[in-house]
Amino acid sequence: MSTVSNLEVREQIVKQYIPLVKYIASRVIIGKSKYIEFEDLLGYGMIGLMDAINKFDESKGMKFSTYASIRIRGSMIDEIRKNSPISKGAMDKLNRYNSAIERLQKRNLKDPTTKEIAEEMGISISNVGQIENYINYIAVVSLEGIVFSEDDDMLLIGTIRDEKSPNPEKNVEDKERLEYLAKALDMLKEKDKTVLSLYYYEGLTLKEIGGILGVSESRVCQLHSRGIVNLRKMLMKLKYKI
Repeated sequence: MSTVSNLEVREQIVKQYIPLVKYIASRVIIGKSKYIEFEDLLGYGMIGLMDAINKFDESKGMKFSTYASIRIRGSMIDEIRKNSPISKGAMDKLNRYNSAIERLQKRNLKDPTTKEIAEEMGISISNVGQIENYINYIAVVSLEGIVFSEDDDMLLIGTIRDEKSPNPEKNVEDKERLEYLAKALDMLKEKDKTVLSLYYYEGLTLKEIGGILGVSESRVCQLHSRGIVNLRKMLMKLKYKI
């Protein structure tokens, strides 16, 4: 499809894909983010949709819906990155937080409570909440970034679900990436692996996963965020160049 020029056709396409923008926004804004509002994400997603309409070229062999999804999500993620830079100090706190959780899990053989984490780290419960906000932010923007560079045209979730890449020359490289991802997932603790698999492979919502696991949606959000951070650590252990 060449660049759409007819105004009426463009309007029809926009109306048709508004539900897609809403769906992607609901997946991007995992839990309650203090960095950006859902309505703002919709606006940025619409900018991405318009960009997709203007730049789509069907001769490259990609479906418009796939291309639009990439542009919509990319527009949202770019704005989240602009609004919430993660400093070195924040990353240091994240490392301390993860180490504290690992110690508590080994000691108590269960997931620690927020109060237990705060006591272990010697900080207040509100400070633990602030650190978990950092984790939620990283979870939103980094799963694709863990395995794919920002310049890639295919989302990780799209590659997992569709074995036929729209860029055949990248098949070998993509296969290697997914092999590393599969190995890293197998190295995760069972609960982390379950949450990530249900969310990214099965496409379930946080609420649906909570129903399966018998925990709250906010708890699933925490587990999802922790799983992303741990997945990154496992990839580093496998010496995958992130």
